[in-house]
Amino acid sequence: MYIHLLQLGRISYVEGLAVQERVIEARKQNLIGDTLLLLEHPPVLTLGRNSHRENVLATDELLASRNVELHEINRGGDVTYHGPGQLVGYPIVDLRGDWPGKKGPHLGPVDFMRMLEEVIIRVCYDFGIPAQRIAGRTGVWTIASGNVQEKKIAALGIHVSQGVTSHGFALNVTTDLRDFDLIVPCGITDRTVTSLELEAQPTDDPVRQPTMQNAINSVARNFGRIFERQMVACDSVEELLASSVKL
Repeated sequence: MYIHLLQLGRISYVEGLAVQERVIEARKQNLIGDTLLLLEHPPVLTLGRNSHRENVLATDELLASRNVELHEINRGGDVTYHGPGQLVGYPIVDLRGDWPGKKGPHLGPVDFMRMLEEVIIRVCYDFGIPAQRIAGRTGVWTIASGNVQEKKIAALGIHVSQGVTSHGFALNVTTDLRDFDLIVPCGITDRTVTSLELEAQPTDDPVRQPTMQNAINSVARNFGRIFERQMVACDSVEELLASSVKL
């Protein structure tokens, strides 16, 4: 059993959505196997189905002056930010597949989200960062210590159509966290955000340094472990869509 892995680099949000839609349609037609897209976006704000416009603190003029796009999309959740240094993952998988923990004809969306969170928690541990879930607050958080509150290191939100998932997670790796001042991240006012770069302890081990490529490698490895599939790399969208192999 396999999951296609496709690294797209830094592409615009519109281009990312277009790629995602092509892969989703191919997956719905069972032309390709389950797929994980990994990428970065230029600065962009996205408003989920449950978003509140007042959680965008910046004016339209300020967003335009900083070349920050704004898109309303069909994932769950409130407003979030994507930008350079943030690893975005779009898992496009059929929940009716043979997934670990599946209790009925399909893996439940909430169970899928918990598995995604577990992937990111393990990624954080790869960089020496203790991480956790918080009941009632989707995402992955650091663990409070002393007078330091937990901080959000990854945001998650998905959409499911005909049993196939889209959207996914955004992990702050070397993100400029000042850009989160443009919004109330996910509508949460009493906690702040952080990144692998800020939380990781200094190390001479090149594999444990919080770089984007190391984060990509860790996500791919832990995604395969949690979902119990082998990750198979593809070089391009065209190669993926031309394969028409049901793995």
